[in-house]
Amino acid sequence: RPTGPRPLYIGTYTSAEGGGDGIRVATYDAETGRITGEETITGVADPSYLALHPDGRTLYAVNERENGSVTAVRLSDRRVLGTRSTGGAAPCHLSVHPRGRWLLSADYGSGSVAVHPIDGSGALGERTDRVVHDSPEPGPGQEGPHAHQFVTSPDGGHVLAVDLGTDTVYTYRLDESKGTLREVSRARTRRGAGPRHLTFHPGGRHAYLANELDDTVVVCAYDPDSGRLTPGDPQSTGTGSGTNYPAQLLVTADGSYAYLANRGHDTLTRYAVEAGGARLRLLDTVPVGGDFPRQIAFSPDGTLLFASLQRSNAVSVFHVDGESGELRRAGEPFASPVAVCALPL
Repeated sequence: RPTGPRPLYIGTYTSAEGGGDGIRVATYDAETGRITGEETITGVADPSYLALHPDGRTLYAVNERENGSVTAVRLSDRRVLGTRSTGGAAPCHLSVHPRGRWLLSADYGSGSVAVHPIDGSGALGERTDRVVHDSPEPGPGQEGPHAHQFVTSPDGGHVLAVDLGTDTVYTYRLDESKGTLREVSRARTRRGAGPRHLTFHPGGRHAYLANELDDTVVVCAYDPDSGRLTPGDPQSTGTGSGTNYPAQLLVTADGSYAYLANRGHDTLTRYAVEAGGARLRLLDTVPVGGDFPRQIAFSPDGTLLFASLQRSNAVSVFHVDGESGELRRAGEPFASPVAVCALPL
């Protein structure tokens, strides 16, 4: 288990009123969870979601603007290595393929996903593929597709795109020599669910889907051979009858517990994971300590959970009990302008 100060990078909206000036650079104490720090990596516009290269040397950020792009930052000297267009609008999520050669991004505004090559220095090349989710037709109240996440399956054989606008999760094969995508499967949620974020159980046979619009979570079966995702029945978020927009799910490394960030109810829902990942049992909800928890993340050792509180301009931290999965607040939230993503290293 790491001790002492560790780096924490915080994404924001630079174009929002009261927003930040770039990617906030802070540190956190690995034992107490206390966050400190006032530095910023400037020159990165609207970095609303962040991801780390597997070798730990390069940080990637979406630039969530109408002309969408993604940016690479070398962490050793915090130098911006360059920005590349996604070809779409308002990218809101990105991830690095596990072998470190491809960056995957999702454009919310245009309902598209993109692939960029990563060279040996961590810098990005020109886009190698882009796919628009032009079918099925949008769900009720949606004017078009809204890609919200693009992530690799645990087996590394497939990449999955979650689209809130079409109520669909698309599975692709990524050609790792060319950086191109081939669709192999689609999973439909119930109409109007608004799927936002998918998290895999470490066993690799199940995944959990947070539905933003109908305030539910769904356990999905996953077949690594075909890439087929099969959603089960919607389940409660434990937030009652008030307005709530689920944001993101996390699963502990040992697969025992799952946590859901609730925007509106402003809580974290705790689930016990049962039957080898096939079942979620709702345990409780815990106040998150602020307003509108847009994103949550574990520290690398899983003992701390960070919640980005967009409307409170802060990041809250919780201790995670390894046995019970219970959450305990680690002091007061850390002030950070329009905090929408926290990435602890």
